[in-house]
Amino acid sequence: MKAITLIPGTKTVCLEDRTEPQITTDDEVKIKVWEVGICGTDREETSGGQATAPAGKQKLVIGHEMFGQVETVGKLVKKVKSGDFGVFMVRRGCGECEACLNSRSDMCYTGNYTERGIKGADGFQAEYVVDKEEFLIKVPEAIKHLGVLTEPMSVAAKAIDEALGLQKARLKDIMNQEKWLQGKRTLVAGTGAIGLLAALILRLKGAEVIGLDIVPEDSLRPQLLKQIGGTYVNGKLVKMQEIDKVFGQIDLIFEATGIAELQFQLMEALGINGIYVATGIPTGKRPISNISADLMKQLVLKNQILLGSVNASYAHYEMAVEMLQQSYRKWPEVVNQLITSRIPFEDFQTALHQHDDDEIKVVVEWHKETKNSRV
Repeated sequence: MKAITLIPGTKTVCLEDRTEPQITTDDEVKIKVWEVGICGTDREETSGGQATAPAGKQKLVIGHEMFGQVETVGKLVKKVKSGDFGVFMVRRGCGECEACLNSRSDMCYTGNYTERGIKGADGFQAEYVVDKEEFLIKVPEAIKHLGVLTEPMSVAAKAIDEALGLQKARLKDIMNQEKWLQGKRTLVAGTGAIGLLAALILRLKGAEVIGLDIVPEDSLRPQLLKQIGGTYVNGKLVKMQEIDKVFGQIDLIFEATGIAELQFQLMEALGINGIYVATGIPTGKRPISNISADLMKQLVLKNQILLGSVNASYAHYEMAVEMLQQSYRKWPEVVNQLITSRIPFEDFQTALHQHDDDEIKVVVEWHKETKNSRV
């Protein structure tokens, strides 16, 4: 079979022949890959950034945002059958800490986890993949054209779920815990894939959403945001420290930019009892000014929470599938536009290195559906 491989630490990315994986234990599932999403992690890896090949290997099969159709299953598999659709999770636990021993590898204490396509384990940019049933999340056929968005949606779902959990716990005597987001003013910084997916979740939960980016207001991302009832702010035209003055109390900030200086500047916009969730991972070694005493004073005096969130648990993947279904039912035309291009795997270099101004999510296409495509 074909697979896209990288020599970690270099820009050497190739399409090469690999042995097709087969089921070897009764709890495994073999999937025919349909699509694999491209994100900043993939582009950083293939630009010579951080990546780790499997132990004893020189090359890493890249790709972690996968979706495909079940080809065969082991004898003990109950979750899916041949012909069903699904995704595999990215992270595999260390097998040592309490988090990983309790199926929460996203909260690993040791850092000795592996991540398919990123750290110590081959990824999903290949024609076929095999993995354990425990890492498989079933995707309904009705949203198979959106299934590749499950992994990025899981990142947004986890971050928002954790923010809600914290707010419910500390504000339980003040307001209805289950409806904390209803009517709350939220700011989503960065209107790429994860930012827009977060906006969908927040709108589904009844929050007011302000989207912040630096693209023209008439471009695709701001227009999609407006179609779900959001408000767009161009960061080139509005100073960060004035956002709360313009819009009022900001109850939750969802950061998805990965720009360190902006991440700190955004804190100034957070309101009383607010929570700030950071999901963007800064790259490079650009210096930034130290966090100021005023920001720390604000954090204390306004009872604010600063939360970092990465990866997702199995429950958050399931939540992601449900959020995709709800979003598609409510805003089908918007959700259908989140995947801005599908590029054949033979042209993977284009997917990795060429950026359209209106890009939201680019996917590498391994299998194109036909009328007889079900296994």
